[in-house]
Amino acid sequence: MNIALSLHDLHKSFGATPIIRGVSLDVREGERHAIIGPNGAGKSTLFNLISGRTAPTSGTMALHGARIDGLPPYQINRRGLARSFQVTNLFPRLTVFENIRCSLLWSLGYRYNFWRRTDALADATERTEATLERIQMTAHRDTPAGVLTYAEQRALEIGITIAGDANVILLDEPTAGMSRSETDSAVALIRSVTQDRTLLIVEHDMGVVFDLADRISVLVYGKLIATDTPAAIRANEEVQAAYLGAAHA
Repeated sequence: MNIALSLHDLHKSFGATPIIRGVSLDVREGERHAIIGPNGAGKSTLFNLISGRTAPTSGTMALHGARIDGLPPYQINRRGLARSFQVTNLFPRLTVFENIRCSLLWSLGYRYNFWRRTDALADATERTEATLERIQMTAHRDTPAGVLTYAEQRALEIGITIAGDANVILLDEPTAGMSRSETDSAVALIRSVTQDRTLLIVEHDMGVVFDLADRISVLVYGKLIATDTPAAIRANEEVQAAYLGAAHA
């Protein structure tokens, strides 16, 4: 099976404090892979390393076989990896349509041009409309992003993440703060929009994780203690002691 994302002996320290301590992981093409772990395990730091927001102290990362460690975020994005964030990151005064369109212009070959009217770009309009339909937000096309509900803003951010046609998607706690019904809708949306893509997701809701993931990796104090199927992770005594048991307690 082909590997979409490969991490090898990845380390990250801030000063004298190690946060990521020798993480090695292969994420297969087309799989939905979840990373779980207690607060402070290093999950967001790991996402920041993969997406280029933070450089690793040591170790290597490869996207579809090509090294990406040390590259800035925009270069990693242009190689086919996109991510969302824990805190919603939108242009609140732009409409839903405009937010989506901004995210896909570069992938269509459009560069910065003061004189070009984006309204005249038929292919950008077509892909934006298609993305709105995929995330079921066509009815909010002309609504400013800042007045959407929280769940709608999270759905829009997922739309922004996929609009540029990235084939590896990183979602950082996409259902945090949602009600059960909103969470169910978000999971259905994630399953739909990541079809035929590779998904790496950080999520605290175990119902979401075990429902959505093909494989799960457990990160504890900066180290992976297990990577396996949901059923095997659920039965793993070390995982229960380190994470699930602590959560129940």
